[in-house]
Amino acid sequence: MKPNDSSHNIPAEFEDLLSRAGRQVLAGTHPLCGALADPRTRFVAREDLLDRARVGRLRRALEANLCDVLEPLERPIPPETISEMRRDYGELLPKTSRARTIYFESRREPGVKAAEKLGLVRLMRSSSFKAFAEALAGRKLAAGWGLQVLRYGPGDYAGPHNDHHPENKDAKGGYIDLHLSLCTPGVAHQWLVYSRAGHFSEIVSVARPSTMTAYRLPFWHYTTPLAGKPTAARWVLLGTFLYR
Repeated sequence: MKPNDSSHNIPAEFEDLLSRAGRQVLAGTHPLCGALADPRTRFVAREDLLDRARVGRLRRALEANLCDVLEPLERPIPPETISEMRRDYGELLPKTSRARTIYFESRREPGVKAAEKLGLVRLMRSSSFKAFAEALAGRKLAAGWGLQVLRYGPGDYAGPHNDHHPENKDAKGGYIDLHLSLCTPGVAHQWLVYSRAGHFSEIVSVARPSTMTAYRLPFWHYTTPLAGKPTAARWVLLGTFLYR
């Protein structure tokens, strides 16, 4: 898709994407405030926190300007998970996934340059983005949070994983992820399945036009393959916030 100047569709502050309910979270007056402060609550998903019209303009700007700079993310099931098994029921499955992405590890990357030019980085680095995550977490979070952009197309998914990083001294005690999920009209379904009491028993749709999900990690979860029209897509704008 040919790039165009859609920066006017990307607000400088995350706050400008919020609905009335979302602004209540930011102000500390919504029942969701502090939801992730309870260790028993690992995940929340809401469809009423974002302004659908503004999010629609943002999604169209992403489609028009970032599709050509996304990198393939493909981690198939390693064949040795079967060929090198030596005991019955001894399966060990690493994280598998398929999508397209922008990593924000270097400002020299084409995807990062395009996201900065579009104003997306400014939005995701805005103070209200962090403040919103803090409102859900019920605690202060560290500056310098991580960013990622994902685009799921038909058949794209993320296999079972727990997002635990025991070798990272800053993340091993847990952290917060905040996801903005923006779906095109052609998406039929995609589901987030997560564990409760040791079983993959919880499921929530992430196929709505403007869904916000927040995670108190680590915990086990996976995302089912996206189903829909050939042009269907779900964009995920992801912030990872360490505890302060």
